[in-house]
Amino acid sequence: MDRLIQEIKNKFENNDDFFLQPDYFMDIPVILMGFNTLIDLTESREALHIYIERSTSTNKTMFEFMSLFGEVLENDTNEVVSSIMEGKLIIYFESTNKYVISKPVPKLLNRFFEPPANESVVQGPLSSFIEDIDQNIGIVRKQLNSDHLRVKSFSVGRVEKKRISLLYCDGSADMDLVNNVIRQLEMNLDKEVNNLQNLSSTMGFSAWASISKFNTTELPQEVAQSLRVGKVALIVDRLPFAFILPSLLWDMFALENDRNYPMPVMLLLRLLRIVGVLLTLIFPALYVALVAVNPEVLRIELALAVSQSRDSVPYPALVEILLVLVILELTLEATVRLPKSIGPTVTMVGGIILGQAIVSAKLVSNLIIIILAATTIANSTVVGFQNSLSIRLFKYVIVFLAAIYGVLGMLAGLVLVCTYLASLNTFGVPYVQINLAKDRTKNG
Repeated sequence: MDRLIQEIKNKFENNDDFFLQPDYFMDIPVILMGFNTLIDLTESREALHIYIERSTSTNKTMFEFMSLFGEVLENDTNEVVSSIMEGKLIIYFESTNKYVISKPVPKLLNRFFEPPANESVVQGPLSSFIEDIDQNIGIVRKQLNSDHLRVKSFSVGRVEKKRISLLYCDGSADMDLVNNVIRQLEMNLDKEVNNLQNLSSTMGFSAWASISKFNTTELPQEVAQSLRVGKVALIVDRLPFAFILPSLLWDMFALENDRNYPMPVMLLLRLLRIVGVLLTLIFPALYVALVAVNPEVLRIELALAVSQSRDSVPYPALVEILLVLVILELTLEATVRLPKSIGPTVTMVGGIILGQAIVSAKLVSNLIIIILAATTIANSTVVGFQNSLSIRLFKYVIVFLAAIYGVLGMLAGLVLVCTYLASLNTFGVPYVQINLAKDRTKNG
């Protein structure tokens, strides 16, 4: 095998979407090279053969024949690698040890420019993943144009075969993490993967974990940045998002899109998200603790105002807060499930009309509506919908402890949540580890 071919093959041996296809052009042996996630190989070969039939005459020299496809170049591994990463088709002529960089028929990355449906981007790339795995890998390759990107694919499922691709950057990713993920996938190739719970079971994660071990995103730029800082990504066929491993606590507060703003603005946005999480966890529990258990902590003026707002309310503070929180959860769930044309109407009815009516009926106090609104807004600042669900779940634990032990119970609940988060790890990487998050600055 020629030296150039061997070097290219070694360079991309860990990329399952790399092809090295022998072919013949007018009985002349050639080798086609490129990525099948960026190139439509079948259409490209047909187009080349049709072009040869229309353009070739018998009196052409070998050099003139090769020039039909592009500029004839000598062996240069770096040039070939760079062109392959850009999505070009390399035509290598074995008899001359020369190659041509040709423009192929590209893989149609349809919906490439559609904005994401579940993650809002204010100032940044608007591309999002789709349901086709090859096109998703191609989108990542477009976003992260590096020859260090590696792709390894697996076929999982006994009844319904489904393809899973592992993406990582050679030299940046922790190879222990990569090998653990590969080993886990190879051990469970017979398991069906149709949703996130199936994938968690395949990866050996507990189905009862409150915090997802995956950082789920439909934004290619987030996947590209995660790969740069040493994480790995899983892309599952027919699922329009990627799963990033390991998921860290800092992922709740940091987005790659934040770096499109000036540094002070970026830091302020991340600080606001941290404050939002704290308000979500503390506000409802603090209300219950101060009203039901520790009213002596309040100043006399504030205690009288709270007492006056709860005048004629027949329920204790715990029942009161649970009543409005459950109504809020029902409203949010209804808004998500209903069509977009009806969702805002339900939000208005549940948030304004029902809220005003429940206060007028003296079922809850005015203050509880303020706390409810602040909690809902604060919870929405967290990065990732799954993270916001986890925070909402922890909120109830702290509320129950505050109803029993007051302010001390609220603090104990916060310590309990922190302890639980500290106990989590993904293939040996602690959930509260921030080293990868610090590397974002170096790569930014």
